Amino acid sequence: MTVIADSAELAAFCRRQAAADFLAIDTEFLRDTTYWPKLCLVQLGAAEGAVAVDTLANGMDLTPLGALLANQKVLKVFHSARQDMEIFFHLFGRLPEPIFDTQVAAMVCGFGESVSYDRLVSQIVGARLDKVSRFADWSHRPLTPRQLDYALADVIHLRPIYERLSRQLEKSGRAAWLSEEMTVLTTPATYALEPEEAWRRLKSRSNDRRFLAVLKALAAWREVEAQRRDVPRNRILRDEQLLDIVAHTPADSKALSRTRGLSRDFAEGRMGRGILEAIKAGQATPAEQRPKPPQRHERVSGLGPVVDLLKVLLKAKCEAHGVAQKLVASVADLELIAADDEAEVPALNGWRREIFGADAIRLKHGELALTIRDREVCLAEPGGKAR
Repeated sequence: MTVIADSAELAAFCRRQAAADFLAIDTEFLRDTTYWPKLCLVQLGAAEGAVAVDTLANGMDLTPLGALLANQKVLKVFHSARQDMEIFFHLFGRLPEPIFDTQVAAMVCGFGESVSYDRLVSQIVGARLDKVSRFADWSHRPLTPRQLDYALADVIHLRPIYERLSRQLEKSGRAAWLSEEMTVLTTPATYALEPEEAWRRLKSRSNDRRFLAVLKALAAWREVEAQRRDVPRNRILRDEQLLDIVAHTPADSKALSRTRGLSRDFAEGRMGRGILEAIKAGQATPAEQRPKPPQRHERVSGLGPVVDLLKVLLKAKCEAHGVAQKLVASVADLELIAADDEAEVPALNGWRREIFGADAIRLKHGELALTIRDREVCLAEPGGKAR
Protein backbone atom coordinates (compact mmCIF):
# COMPACT_ATOMS: atom_id res chain seq x y z
CA MET A 1 0.00 0.00 0.00
CA THR A 2 1.65 3.21 -1.21
CA VAL A 3 -1.33 5.56 -1.45
CA ILE A 4 -4.05 5.80 1.19
CA ALA A 5 -7.22 7.18 -0.40
CA ASP A 6 -9.74 5.67 2.01
CA SER A 7 -10.69 6.88 5.51
CA ALA A 8 -10.78 3.37 6.96
CA GLU A 9 -7.29 2.59 5.65
CA LEU A 10 -5.98 5.83 7.12
CA ALA A 11 -7.57 5.08 10.50
CA ALA A 12 -5.99 1.59 10.52
CA PHE A 13 -2.57 2.96 9.59
CA CYS A 14 -2.75 5.62 12.30
CA ARG A 15 -3.76 3.04 14.92
CA ARG A 16 -0.68 0.99 14.07
CA GLN A 17 1.59 4.03 14.35
CA ALA A 18 0.29 5.00 17.80
CA ALA A 19 2.96 2.76 19.31
CA ALA A 20 5.81 3.94 17.04
CA ASP A 21 8.86 5.71 18.42
CA PHE A 22 8.89 8.23 15.60
CA LEU A 23 7.24 9.05 12.30
CA ALA A 24 8.73 10.97 9.36
CA ILE A 25 6.31 13.51 7.87
CA ASP A 26 6.18 15.77 4.83
CA THR A 27 3.45 17.49 2.83
CA GLU A 28 2.72 18.63 -0.68
CA PHE A 29 0.50 21.69 -0.99
CA LEU A 30 -0.43 24.62 -3.19
CA ARG A 31 -0.71 28.26 -2.17
CA ASP A 32 -0.54 30.20 -5.42
CA THR A 33 -4.22 31.13 -5.58
CA THR A 34 -5.35 30.77 -1.96
CA TYR A 35 -4.76 32.44 1.39
CA TRP A 36 -4.72 29.17 3.28
CA PRO A 37 -2.42 26.40 1.99
CA LYS A 38 -4.33 23.75 0.04
CA LEU A 39 -3.10 20.44 1.41
CA CYS A 40 -2.85 17.89 -1.41
CA LEU A 41 -0.78 15.05 0.04
CA VAL A 42 0.69 13.96 3.37
CA GLN A 43 3.63 11.57 3.28
CA LEU A 44 4.25 9.41 6.34
CA GLY A 45 7.43 7.39 6.79
CA ALA A 46 6.96 4.53 9.26
CA ALA A 47 9.00 1.48 10.18
CA GLU A 48 6.56 -0.63 8.13
CA GLY A 49 7.11 1.55 5.08
CA ALA A 50 6.16 4.90 3.59
CA VAL A 51 2.66 5.90 2.52
CA ALA A 52 1.12 8.93 0.86
CA VAL A 53 -2.25 10.07 2.19
CA ASP A 54 -4.43 11.50 -0.56
CA THR A 55 -6.05 14.35 1.34
CA LEU A 56 -8.15 15.25 -1.70
CA ALA A 57 -9.73 11.79 -2.02
CA ASN A 58 -13.52 11.86 -1.97
CA GLY A 59 -14.85 11.63 1.59
CA MET A 60 -11.38 11.42 3.19
CA ASP A 61 -11.60 11.89 6.97
CA LEU A 62 -8.29 13.15 8.34
CA THR A 63 -9.35 13.01 12.00
CA PRO A 64 -7.18 9.93 12.77
CA LEU A 65 -4.16 11.75 11.33
CA GLY A 66 -4.86 14.73 13.58
CA ALA A 67 -4.99 12.43 16.61
CA LEU A 68 -1.71 10.77 15.62
CA LEU A 69 0.03 14.12 15.20
CA ALA A 70 -1.16 15.11 18.68
CA ASN A 71 0.05 11.85 20.24
CA GLN A 72 2.74 12.90 22.73
CA LYS A 73 4.30 9.43 22.67
CA VAL A 74 5.20 9.57 18.97
CA LEU A 75 7.99 11.89 17.84
CA LYS A 76 7.16 13.64 14.57
CA VAL A 77 10.19 14.22 12.32
CA PHE A 78 10.15 16.99 9.70
CA HIS A 79 12.69 18.77 7.55
CA SER A 80 12.18 22.55 7.65
CA ALA A 81 8.98 22.11 9.63
CA ARG A 82 7.55 25.61 9.71
CA GLN A 83 5.23 25.43 6.67
CA ASP A 84 4.09 21.91 7.49
CA MET A 85 3.34 22.96 11.06
CA GLU A 86 1.32 25.95 9.84
CA ILE A 87 -0.74 23.67 7.59
CA PHE A 88 -1.55 21.24 10.39
CA PHE A 89 -2.28 24.07 12.82
CA HIS A 90 -4.85 25.53 10.43
CA LEU A 91 -6.27 22.10 9.60
CA PHE A 92 -6.57 20.64 13.10
CA GLY A 93 -6.43 23.70 15.35
CA ARG A 94 -3.40 22.34 17.18
CA LEU A 95 0.26 21.70 16.48
CA PRO A 96 2.04 18.36 16.13
CA GLU A 97 4.13 17.68 19.21
CA PRO A 98 6.77 16.59 20.05
CA ILE A 99 8.75 17.32 16.89
CA PHE A 100 12.28 17.05 15.52
CA ASP A 101 13.37 19.33 12.68
CA THR A 102 16.29 17.82 10.76
CA GLN A 103 17.21 21.16 9.18
CA VAL A 104 17.72 22.78 12.59
CA ALA A 105 19.40 19.65 13.94
CA ALA A 106 21.80 19.67 10.99
CA MET A 107 22.78 23.27 11.77
CA VAL A 108 23.45 22.26 15.38
CA CYS A 109 25.53 19.34 14.12
CA GLY A 110 27.71 21.46 11.82
CA PHE A 111 26.19 20.83 8.39
CA GLY A 112 26.04 24.55 7.60
CA GLU A 113 23.43 27.27 7.20
CA SER A 114 19.83 26.24 6.45
CA VAL A 115 21.05 22.96 4.97
CA SER A 116 18.77 21.55 2.26
CA TYR A 117 17.11 18.15 2.38
CA ASP A 118 18.86 17.23 -0.88
CA ARG A 119 22.23 17.84 0.73
CA LEU A 120 21.42 15.75 3.79
CA VAL A 121 20.19 12.90 1.60
CA SER A 122 23.45 13.05 -0.35
CA GLN A 123 25.80 13.34 2.63
CA ILE A 124 24.06 11.02 5.10
CA VAL A 125 22.17 8.51 2.95
CA GLY A 126 24.38 8.62 -0.13
CA ALA A 127 21.43 8.94 -2.50
CA ARG A 128 20.33 11.48 -5.09
CA LEU A 129 16.82 12.87 -5.37
CA ASP A 130 14.83 13.21 -8.58
CA LYS A 131 13.81 16.91 -8.59
CA VAL A 132 11.64 16.80 -11.71
CA SER A 133 8.36 16.76 -9.75
CA ARG A 134 9.32 19.56 -7.38
CA PHE A 135 6.98 22.06 -9.06
CA ALA A 136 4.26 19.63 -10.04
CA ASP A 137 0.55 20.39 -9.67
CA TRP A 138 -0.18 18.25 -6.62
CA SER A 139 -3.91 18.93 -6.83
CA HIS A 140 -4.22 17.13 -10.17
CA ARG A 141 -5.40 13.52 -10.07
CA PRO A 142 -4.31 10.87 -10.73
CA LEU A 143 -0.80 11.40 -9.41
CA THR A 144 1.90 9.93 -11.63
CA PRO A 145 4.25 7.18 -10.40
CA ARG A 146 7.11 9.66 -10.70
CA GLN A 147 5.29 12.15 -8.49
CA LEU A 148 4.67 9.47 -5.87
CA ASP A 149 8.31 8.35 -5.96
CA TYR A 150 9.39 11.96 -5.45
CA ALA A 151 6.93 12.53 -2.60
CA LEU A 152 7.72 9.31 -0.75
CA ALA A 153 11.49 9.88 -1.02
CA ASP A 154 10.97 12.90 1.24
CA VAL A 155 10.07 10.61 4.15
CA ILE A 156 11.89 7.41 3.22
CA HIS A 157 15.28 9.14 3.53
CA LEU A 158 14.13 11.30 6.43
CA ARG A 159 14.13 8.31 8.77
CA PRO A 160 17.87 7.46 8.48
CA ILE A 161 18.71 11.16 8.48
CA TYR A 162 16.87 11.58 11.79
CA GLU A 163 18.57 8.51 13.28
CA ARG A 164 22.03 9.77 12.31
CA LEU A 165 21.45 13.32 13.58
CA SER A 166 19.80 12.09 16.77
CA ARG A 167 22.81 9.90 17.59
CA GLN A 168 25.17 12.77 16.84
CA LEU A 169 23.24 15.12 19.12
CA GLU A 170 23.25 12.64 21.97
CA LYS A 171 26.96 11.94 21.52
CA SER A 172 27.82 15.64 21.54
CA GLY A 173 25.48 16.45 24.42
CA ARG A 174 23.58 18.96 22.27
CA ALA A 175 20.10 17.44 22.39
CA ALA A 176 19.04 20.26 24.73
CA TRP A 177 20.19 22.83 22.14
CA LEU A 178 17.68 21.43 19.67
CA SER A 179 14.91 21.34 22.27
CA GLU A 180 15.28 25.11 22.69
CA GLU A 181 14.74 25.62 18.98
CA MET A 182 11.75 23.27 18.83
CA THR A 183 9.95 25.34 21.47
CA VAL A 184 9.47 28.15 18.95
CA LEU A 185 8.10 25.77 16.32
CA THR A 186 5.59 24.24 18.74
CA THR A 187 4.26 27.58 20.01
CA PRO A 188 0.85 28.46 18.48
CA ALA A 189 1.70 32.18 18.45
CA THR A 190 4.35 31.42 15.81
CA TYR A 191 1.59 30.61 13.32
CA ALA A 192 -1.18 32.95 14.44
CA LEU A 193 -2.35 35.16 11.58
CA GLU A 194 -4.11 37.88 13.54
CA PRO A 195 -5.56 40.60 11.28
CA GLU A 196 -4.76 43.25 13.92
CA GLU A 197 -1.06 42.45 13.57
CA ALA A 198 -0.97 42.39 9.76
CA TRP A 199 0.29 46.00 9.53
CA ARG A 200 3.62 45.00 11.04
CA ARG A 201 4.69 43.10 7.93
CA LEU A 202 4.29 46.16 5.71
CA LYS A 203 7.39 48.19 4.94
CA SER A 204 6.48 51.62 6.24
CA ARG A 205 9.08 54.01 7.60
CA SER A 206 6.53 56.37 9.11
CA ASN A 207 6.64 57.21 12.82
CA ASP A 208 3.34 59.12 12.65
CA ARG A 209 0.97 57.27 14.98
CA ARG A 210 -2.12 58.61 13.17
CA PHE A 211 -0.72 57.21 9.90
CA LEU A 212 -0.01 53.89 11.65
CA ALA A 213 -3.56 53.75 13.03
CA VAL A 214 -4.99 53.99 9.51
CA LEU A 215 -2.40 51.50 8.26
CA LYS A 216 -3.38 49.05 11.00
CA ALA A 217 -7.10 49.36 10.26
CA LEU A 218 -6.71 48.97 6.50
CA ALA A 219 -4.25 46.07 6.76
CA ALA A 220 -6.64 44.30 9.16
CA TRP A 221 -9.54 44.81 6.72
CA ARG A 222 -7.49 43.33 3.88
CA GLU A 223 -6.44 40.35 6.00
CA VAL A 224 -10.01 39.56 7.06
CA GLU A 225 -11.20 39.88 3.46
CA ALA A 226 -8.41 37.62 2.17
CA GLN A 227 -9.12 35.01 4.84
CA ARG A 228 -12.85 35.13 4.19
CA ARG A 229 -12.43 34.71 0.43
CA ASP A 230 -9.41 32.39 0.80
CA VAL A 231 -7.30 34.32 -1.70
CA PRO A 232 -3.78 35.79 -1.39
CA ARG A 233 -3.86 39.18 0.33
CA ASN A 234 -2.36 40.88 -2.74
CA ARG A 235 -5.38 39.71 -4.74
CA ILE A 236 -7.43 42.01 -2.52
CA LEU A 237 -5.04 44.96 -2.52
CA ARG A 238 -1.33 45.08 -3.31
CA ASP A 239 1.03 46.33 -0.62
CA GLU A 240 2.04 49.41 -2.60
CA GLN A 241 -1.61 50.28 -3.24
CA LEU A 242 -2.43 49.90 0.45
CA LEU A 243 0.42 52.18 1.49
CA ASP A 244 -0.57 54.73 -1.15
CA ILE A 245 -4.15 54.76 0.13
CA VAL A 246 -2.97 55.25 3.73
CA ALA A 247 -0.72 58.11 2.65
CA HIS A 248 -3.55 59.95 0.86
CA THR A 249 -6.51 58.82 3.03
CA PRO A 250 -9.17 59.30 0.33
CA ALA A 251 -12.52 60.41 1.78
CA ASP A 252 -14.76 59.14 -1.02
CA SER A 253 -14.88 56.68 -3.90
CA LYS A 254 -13.86 59.31 -6.44
CA ALA A 255 -10.63 60.04 -4.57
CA LEU A 256 -10.06 56.32 -3.96
CA SER A 257 -10.34 55.59 -7.69
CA ARG A 258 -7.26 57.77 -8.28
CA THR A 259 -5.12 55.08 -6.62
CA ARG A 260 -2.94 53.45 -9.25
CA GLY A 261 -4.45 50.18 -10.41
CA LEU A 262 -7.91 50.70 -8.87
CA SER A 263 -10.85 51.13 -11.22
CA ARG A 264 -13.83 53.36 -10.58
CA ASP A 265 -16.08 50.29 -10.40
CA PHE A 266 -13.84 48.83 -7.69
CA ALA A 267 -13.81 52.10 -5.74
CA GLU A 268 -17.59 52.42 -5.90
CA GLY A 269 -18.29 48.77 -5.10
CA ARG A 270 -18.31 46.69 -1.91
CA MET A 271 -14.53 46.55 -1.72
CA GLY A 272 -14.19 50.30 -2.09
CA ARG A 273 -16.74 50.85 0.67
CA GLY A 274 -14.80 48.48 2.91
CA ILE A 275 -11.59 50.42 2.32
CA LEU A 276 -13.22 53.77 3.07
CA GLU A 277 -14.79 52.41 6.26
CA ALA A 278 -11.41 51.06 7.37
CA ILE A 279 -9.81 54.48 6.76
CA LYS A 280 -12.48 56.18 8.87
CA ALA A 281 -12.05 53.63 11.66
CA GLY A 282 -8.29 54.19 11.67
CA GLN A 283 -8.69 57.95 11.74
CA ALA A 284 -11.14 57.67 14.65
CA THR A 285 -8.71 55.64 16.77
CA PRO A 286 -8.14 57.49 20.09
CA ALA A 287 -4.64 58.91 20.38
CA GLU A 288 -3.70 56.63 23.29
CA GLN A 289 -4.73 53.53 21.30
CA ARG A 290 -2.79 54.32 18.14
CA PRO A 291 0.07 51.93 17.37
CA LYS A 292 3.55 52.91 18.41
CA PRO A 293 6.24 52.82 15.72
CA PRO A 294 8.12 49.51 15.71
CA GLN A 295 11.47 49.74 17.43
CA ARG A 296 14.20 50.04 14.87
CA HIS A 297 17.79 49.22 15.56
CA GLU A 298 19.97 52.17 14.73
CA ARG A 299 23.61 51.27 14.39
CA VAL A 300 25.70 53.30 16.80
CA SER A 301 28.43 55.18 14.95
CA GLY A 302 31.99 54.18 15.67
CA LEU A 303 31.19 50.55 16.51
CA GLY A 304 31.97 49.15 13.06
CA PRO A 305 35.40 47.77 14.05
CA VAL A 306 33.87 46.16 17.18
CA VAL A 307 31.21 44.46 15.06
CA ASP A 308 33.92 43.25 12.67
CA LEU A 309 35.83 41.69 15.56
CA LEU A 310 32.65 40.02 16.81
CA LYS A 311 32.09 38.60 13.32
CA VAL A 312 35.56 37.03 13.39
CA LEU A 313 34.93 35.65 16.87
CA LEU A 314 31.56 34.24 15.81
CA LYS A 315 33.04 32.49 12.79
CA ALA A 316 35.92 31.06 14.81
CA LYS A 317 33.67 29.86 17.63
CA CYS A 318 31.13 28.28 15.30
CA GLU A 319 33.82 26.47 13.34
CA ALA A 320 35.38 25.23 16.56
CA HIS A 321 32.05 23.94 17.86
CA GLY A 322 30.74 22.71 14.52
CA VAL A 323 27.55 24.77 14.55
CA ALA A 324 26.03 27.09 11.93
CA GLN A 325 26.65 30.80 12.53
CA LYS A 326 23.05 31.63 11.59
CA LEU A 327 21.85 29.60 14.55
CA VAL A 328 23.98 31.55 17.01
CA ALA A 329 23.76 35.20 15.95
CA SER A 330 22.89 37.46 13.05
CA VAL A 331 24.78 40.59 12.02
CA ALA A 332 21.99 42.65 13.63
CA ASP A 333 22.53 40.70 16.86
CA LEU A 334 26.26 41.47 16.75
CA GLU A 335 25.54 45.17 16.30
CA LEU A 336 23.26 45.10 19.34
CA ILE A 337 25.90 43.28 21.41
CA ALA A 338 28.51 45.82 20.32
CA ALA A 339 26.28 48.59 21.67
CA ASP A 340 24.91 46.90 24.80
CA ASP A 341 26.28 44.18 27.08
CA GLU A 342 22.71 43.23 28.02
CA ALA A 343 21.18 43.30 24.55
CA GLU A 344 18.05 41.18 24.24
CA VAL A 345 19.41 38.70 21.71
CA PRO A 346 19.56 34.89 21.79
CA ALA A 347 23.36 34.94 21.62
CA LEU A 348 23.54 36.23 25.20
CA ASN A 349 21.40 33.42 26.61
CA GLY A 350 21.52 29.67 27.10
CA TRP A 351 23.91 27.52 25.11
CA ARG A 352 24.67 30.37 22.71
CA ARG A 353 26.10 32.41 25.57
CA GLU A 354 28.25 29.46 26.61
CA ILE A 355 29.88 29.01 23.21
CA PHE A 356 29.94 32.64 22.04
CA GLY A 357 28.10 35.33 24.01
CA ALA A 358 30.20 35.36 27.18
CA ASP A 359 33.46 35.62 25.24
CA ALA A 360 31.94 38.27 22.96
CA ILE A 361 31.37 40.50 26.00
CA ARG A 362 34.87 39.85 27.31
CA LEU A 363 36.35 40.66 23.89
CA LYS A 364 34.44 43.95 23.87
CA HIS A 365 36.00 44.98 27.16
CA GLY A 366 39.55 43.98 26.31
CA GLU A 367 39.54 41.01 28.65
CA LEU A 368 40.24 38.72 25.70
CA ALA A 369 42.14 39.23 22.47
CA LEU A 370 42.02 37.62 19.06
CA THR A 371 45.24 36.15 17.77
CA ILE A 372 46.44 33.63 15.19
CA ARG A 373 48.18 30.37 16.02
CA ASP A 374 49.05 27.80 13.36
CA ARG A 375 46.92 29.71 10.84
CA GLU A 376 43.86 29.49 13.10
CA VAL A 377 42.07 32.34 14.89
CA CYS A 378 42.02 31.81 18.63
CA LEU A 379 41.46 33.75 21.85
CA ALA A 380 44.12 34.85 24.26
CA GLU A 381 44.29 36.74 27.51
CA PRO A 382 45.82 40.16 26.77
CA GLY A 383 49.53 39.63 26.90
CA GLY A 384 48.98 35.95 27.70
CA LYS A 385 48.79 32.60 25.99
CA ALA A 386 46.33 31.70 23.30
CA ARG A 387 43.51 29.36 24.14
